[in-house]
Amino acid sequence: MATSKQEAQWVLRAQCHDREALELLLRSAQPFLRRYLCSVVGKTSADDVLQDVLVLVCRKLTWLHTPELFRPWAYRIASRTAFRHLKKERVWSEQVREEAVLHATPAPETRPPDEVLNNLLQSDVLSAASRAVLALHFQEELPLSDVAAILQIPLGTVKSRLAYGLAALRKQFVLKRSF
Repeated sequence: MATSKQEAQWVLRAQCHDREALELLLRSAQPFLRRYLCSVVGKTSADDVLQDVLVLVCRKLTWLHTPELFRPWAYRIASRTAFRHLKKERVWSEQVREEAVLHATPAPETRPPDEVLNNLLQSDVLSAASRAVLALHFQEELPLSDVAAILQIPLGTVKSRLAYGLAALRKQFVLKRSF
């Protein structure tokens, strides 16, 4: 997950109070942040949460010391804002599954089909935490170590949430095939 040179330049210019650079930076960030937020909070809430994320990015941009890390930093803000939103809506109800057993679960080698993944991410079958991991890993094509860094959780937790999400995906696939 690399921040482009152009985005890094916009970050530096925006930190020097260049309004045009800030607007260009926010326009470039909107598509990838919205796609991620749709996966975590759903399409109906994504725009509201995105607005909150962009406001936070504007307010906190001066604290970003490494412009090349803009994208992971923006994903982290989006993750925190999305989870805060879900807690307010009382949707956040997941109890972390037994991590000790799943801690050593390897990452899957193959990617689920886009249509199946999108349907699962839009359903209420998964918790928000698992949706965030699946969205970052499969939609945004980030390695698990980057997902762990963005969400600020241990790699074992990322793997357990990924395993839980894939198990739910398999279960949905089996249920659809049986009908």
